[in-house]
Amino acid sequence: MTTPAAFTGALRRLPGHLLPALMIGLCAFAVFGPLGNLLLWAFAEKWFFPARYPTEYGFDFWHRVFRPRAGAWDSLFASVWIALSTVLLSMVLAVPAGYALARLALPLRSVIMLLFLLPQAFPSLPIFVNIARMFYGMGLNGTYFGVVLVHSLPGLVYAVWIATAAFAAVDRSMEEAARNLGAGPLWTFRDITLPQAFPGLVAASIFVFLDSIDEFTGTFFVGTPDISTLPILMFNASMGGNYQIAAITALILLIPSVGFMLVIERFLKADVLSRIGR
Repeated sequence: MTTPAAFTGALRRLPGHLLPALMIGLCAFAVFGPLGNLLLWAFAEKWFFPARYPTEYGFDFWHRVFRPRAGAWDSLFASVWIALSTVLLSMVLAVPAGYALARLALPLRSVIMLLFLLPQAFPSLPIFVNIARMFYGMGLNGTYFGVVLVHSLPGLVYAVWIATAAFAAVDRSMEEAARNLGAGPLWTFRDITLPQAFPGLVAASIFVFLDSIDEFTGTFFVGTPDISTLPILMFNASMGGNYQIAAITALILLIPSVGFMLVIERFLKADVLSRIGR
């Protein structure tokens, strides 16, 4: 039986528990509220004002999205191909850059690291508009190579910063032991340094892939109308009032984001995270 004193003590503790519960509830609503609305639109067959919820559900719009003439498969393959190419180009540049920034006593190292953040410091719209004008004069507009280049601009931010942290977290005593045993620089890098930095490099590749596959502005100004990706397809569907098709496309884009984030949690260790930006 609850005594009056215990009941009074519970009331006193309630404000301390209420605020964290309220904050968790607000965060959950901010995350899952839009996702719930997205799911409703993805399976809604009929939803007209003033109905609060769809009056009919079904998979008719899913069949429309994935039929051959809809272009969703072509947009999906183009998105994946561009994202993989962006990862390859970004990591080819980021691995030597990250190693140099982590190991060499470079002058103005902090300034160099800051320069890689500049693409994120300004609004993307004027940057991509000017890049599109330059690419038009170079004949790169409407080409896959031009889209990959413009996707690599923000991708290098993640790639270089995480690669630098990954190489900075490598245990140098193991490298020194290998060199003392007669290993050359290339052998030491291949068999000692690179395996230790590999989880961080995988995480960097995933961040670049996700950024590229969700990129809209750069693709819109450099690639359209010759190249259509899933974000372009979603934009066209939204502007045309086809909210079901836009919601389905958004769910397709959400799948790799959620899946790869679980992979990042496994590969991006605390020692690498602690060295980002140092």
